[in-house]
Amino acid sequence: MAETFDCLFKGGTLVNQDGRIAADIGVKQGRIAAIGSLDPARAGEVIDCTGLHILPGVIDTQVHFREPGLTHKEDLESGSLAAVMGGVTAVFEMPNTDPQTTDAVTLADKVKRGTHRMHCDFAFWVGGTHQNARYVTELEALPGAAGIKVFMGSSTGSLLVEDDEGVAAILKNTRRRAAFHSEDEMMLRDRKNLRVEGDPSSHPVWRSPEVAMRCTERLVRIATAAGARIHVLHISTSEEIDYLRHHKDVASCEVTPHHLTLDGDEAYRRLGTLVQMNPPVRGKDVRAALWRGISNGTADVLGSDHAPHTLEEKAKPYPNSPSGMTGVQTLVPMMLNHVNAGRLSLERFVDMTSAGPMRLFGIAGKGRIASGYDADFTIVDLKRRETIRNQWIKSKCGWTPYDGVSVTGWPVGTVVRGHRVMWEGELVASARGEAVRFHETLPKQ
Repeated sequence: MAETFDCLFKGGTLVNQDGRIAADIGVKQGRIAAIGSLDPARAGEVIDCTGLHILPGVIDTQVHFREPGLTHKEDLESGSLAAVMGGVTAVFEMPNTDPQTTDAVTLADKVKRGTHRMHCDFAFWVGGTHQNARYVTELEALPGAAGIKVFMGSSTGSLLVEDDEGVAAILKNTRRRAAFHSEDEMMLRDRKNLRVEGDPSSHPVWRSPEVAMRCTERLVRIATAAGARIHVLHISTSEEIDYLRHHKDVASCEVTPHHLTLDGDEAYRRLGTLVQMNPPVRGKDVRAALWRGISNGTADVLGSDHAPHTLEEKAKPYPNSPSGMTGVQTLVPMMLNHVNAGRLSLERFVDMTSAGPMRLFGIAGKGRIASGYDADFTIVDLKRRETIRNQWIKSKCGWTPYDGVSVTGWPVGTVVRGHRVMWEGELVASARGEAVRFHETLPKQ
């Protein structure tokens, strides 16, 4: 007897990191049950995807959703709503909340807060500190843990491990890939006098390429000695891209849409503190180097570094203004616009947002359109032209640096474990978010 499906995605073009095929997808109990030319009479629901491309669900491995403690900016519900409205099916959320996510209790609290309240699936980074270094083996193995995240340079919040000994103590105990904010804190302190009151364009002068490069060299040296795997977040310098190309045995790395899109030489004049990020947006030459890093395979994944602040907070005169901008909702449309401009292939985009995260972090059951995998899909119209507006942004802070930017390529559907969550710009299902599973932390049978 022929198999029946809960739902059938009919007539779309399926895209994995290795190519495209025209095929239907049959979904049963939240997982992909069949791929091919499938009979619509055998499905409880049929979704017409004619003219659309069905991608594996986009996984954003770096977001700050601010809960608990900073929920006037964002919370798990609002941040995940922004995610699914932009085509993102899973997120890895950062530990610099209040309280910080640094132990089993605070991690379990976040998992509880997110379960069936977040609109997308989720995992949470656990902050590595001097105090918990001896326990990171246990912490990174807990349900819902994306791994260990270490801030070597101060950013939003107070998590900081700036010394080589502290980083080494953490890495000697990690078993999974640990993520790092790589800026040299000692240099940042020494260079504070380079900040110019009221001038956010001095931000990349203070947080210079040398600040990032020195820290990344230190980090690779420590990781090599410890035999550890590391992931360097939000690369913002040509020096790091060139350096990390020779250290792929130890280090993976992430690039962000804002570093790939914005030109600091004009963005600070136009957007002021709205473009202020750590590490900073820089000029055209750096942007070109990051694109070379995508072309030659040095850059492994895309992450939004979604880090919202209210407009009132961002309006404070530099350097009292906080660093951070929204990004989870605009990641897919901004990068599809780059795909349409010929800067990367659609398959490379898929590799950096689904297959890449699966490969680096050992995600179980996500990252591919294949039988047996979770039915997580980002469904896009590559020809659709839209203009991004602040009014579209679902983050609590309600703004984007891309307000008024027209793009070609748009997310029209977000499917999480077989459930349509967003369709044609509308939220069409209640929150069903659950913790992402990882191969290295699956319960023993």
